[in-house]
Amino acid sequence: MSGPARAVTVVVLAAFATVFLVGGSWLAPVVFGLQLLHVLPGPRRWRPAWPWLLAAQAAACYAAVYATGASVGILGFLGGSLLLTPVWPLAVPVAVGAVVRGPVDSAVSMVLMSLVIYGLTRLTERADELHAARLSLTAAAVAEERLRIAGELSDGLGRGLAEITTGVRAALAKPERAERLLADVTRSARDCLADARRSAASYRSMSLAPEVTAARAMLTAAEVPVEVRTGHTEPLGPAGALLAGVLRAAVTDIVRQGTATGCLIETAAEGGRIRLRVVSDGARTADDEGLGDLPGRIADAGGALTTGLTREGRHVVEAALPDVTRPREPADDRHARALSLTLLVTVLVGFSLKALLMVDGDRVLPAAACLAVVIALQVRSAHGRHMVALAVMALFTYLPILAFGRVWLGVAGFLAGPLLLAFRRSVAWPLVGGVTASVAFIGPRVGLSVAMTVNYTVSTVVTGLVVHGLLRLDQIVNELKEAQRRLARSAVVEERLRAARDLHDLLGHSLAGMLLTCELARRLPPEQARTQLASVLTMAERGEADLRAASGGVGSMSLTAEAASVRSVLTAAGVSAEVSLAVRGAHDGLGAEVETALSAVLREAVTNVLRHSDSRTCTISTASEDGGVRLVVRNDGARGTGGRPGSSGIGNLTTRLAALEGRLTVQAGGDGWFELAAWVPYEAGPTGGTS
Repeated sequence: MSGPARAVTVVVLAAFATVFLVGGSWLAPVVFGLQLLHVLPGPRRWRPAWPWLLAAQAAACYAAVYATGASVGILGFLGGSLLLTPVWPLAVPVAVGAVVRGPVDSAVSMVLMSLVIYGLTRLTERADELHAARLSLTAAAVAEERLRIAGELSDGLGRGLAEITTGVRAALAKPERAERLLADVTRSARDCLADARRSAASYRSMSLAPEVTAARAMLTAAEVPVEVRTGHTEPLGPAGALLAGVLRAAVTDIVRQGTATGCLIETAAEGGRIRLRVVSDGARTADDEGLGDLPGRIADAGGALTTGLTREGRHVVEAALPDVTRPREPADDRHARALSLTLLVTVLVGFSLKALLMVDGDRVLPAAACLAVVIALQVRSAHGRHMVALAVMALFTYLPILAFGRVWLGVAGFLAGPLLLAFRRSVAWPLVGGVTASVAFIGPRVGLSVAMTVNYTVSTVVTGLVVHGLLRLDQIVNELKEAQRRLARSAVVEERLRAARDLHDLLGHSLAGMLLTCELARRLPPEQARTQLASVLTMAERGEADLRAASGGVGSMSLTAEAASVRSVLTAAGVSAEVSLAVRGAHDGLGAEVETALSAVLREAVTNVLRHSDSRTCTISTASEDGGVRLVVRNDGARGTGGRPGSSGIGNLTTRLAALEGRLTVQAGGDGWFELAAWVPYEAGPTGGTS
């Protein structure tokens, strides 16, 4: 993006040099070449040599004036360069010398050129800075978010895990108090699990992405083709939680009815509102019974939730909420815009003063009023494409020629700049060519000589390029800032979603295992309970590692160790567990990210077995398949699949595996068996795949 900014500046500088070259100064290309050393990225690294560069520029500019007879306007190159250096006050005597040398209109041109060159160069440097800083600022945003997440989790979950560990050790050390201590530990584990789930839900609520992923997995499992069109940017803030609820309810209803043959999920951000549409076929009515209290909650948030049928009989659920997440632009970010608009107004006023110097005394006020209208329309064109303003500007470009004659021809350049900004190049350049040709056509008819007509014609192009350059550079800088903000927002959202996944997939399941084991230990005789308490202590230590991973630390899991852990949890719950791990020597060859992802899948699957089924048998197996490893978890006693495929856990795991070019599938049989399978390529993550 900084490349186009530099190109705009170079084009304007070349246009300035062309004016003096057409005027007969053969030194104009030399002056132009020296000026490029302030703009191009390579020569700009030679900044310690700027005194010599200024000396060379001064020699070339003054030689052009006194040896080739160039206008003093060419000193604008020197003045602009001086303004870019610590010796900027020297630009004042250069301008005074131009006024003394005269004529006045050329001296005014010199001052305007100096300001334009300074402004364009500074805006180009700002674009370079923004482009170079985008990654470091994004990294800083992620680091700040990690610190905030770590602080939040340490205050609640960290203290809770410490209480669990302390309580279990005390129960092991003082058997006579074990019953009361175990009750306290169970309560702490339950509170921690609730905190982990609340925190994960809070982090997920900033984004629709996890719910969209879960919805896609749910519909795919139900064999409903789905298309997703995303037109919003993250994070969504409070709106994300409400829209996620709408999407979850709508998709669950589609799967429950079982008649849909296609589904479209679409989001959009327009008019200060975030919109979600879920369109499906197969619905018999337009009722919204499955949405529960969502219509009221969305109305309370200033939005609207509607359902209906299209003419083709498709069922539509549409929700719209105010978009309140767009940050206000900081004051320092507005500096570039203020600079460009100030320079634009200064240039327009300066060119207008040059024109007014040639207007007869009794016509100065009407001419000034017309020029004020043109300047106001120019400033308006800086904030978007305004066709009415362009039409009015065209009228004020040509009609006053009837009253003011040749003096008004220079205003045509003011029209050329906004035309370049308002239309595509294929349209804009022919229009600018038409404006330029009109000046060449009108010139002789208002009494201009051929030389003056050429001068006005070239000046029209140059003025148009200057106006376009100031406005376009401002746009480029703002586009870079917006891209930078989007990148930082996206990175922060990804960090929040990562924390939510780790809380749910890792720490949440560790806490669920602790809670289950604690409740089991309370029902066992003291000697048998000690074995379960030792397991809780091991789980608590693992939970602390999971908390560090969720807080942004580097976490990894062993599939073999995880399989042993879930086997003990299943056995404690009365479920017969059959474990068969047979891939590359018990997974010694798997990458860390692959093994961690599969371990998270195993935790989620076993937690679902315990929460969503009356299972008596569970089989866990791995096998090599298609250049990767396939993990399968099967259990009997499934109570139904209405809520499982759309759970946040399935969405989290789908996202984890997709990042490693893997996939997740779920399948429910009519005989009560449920199967969850995950496949990941061996060479995924840092070892060769996409991480």
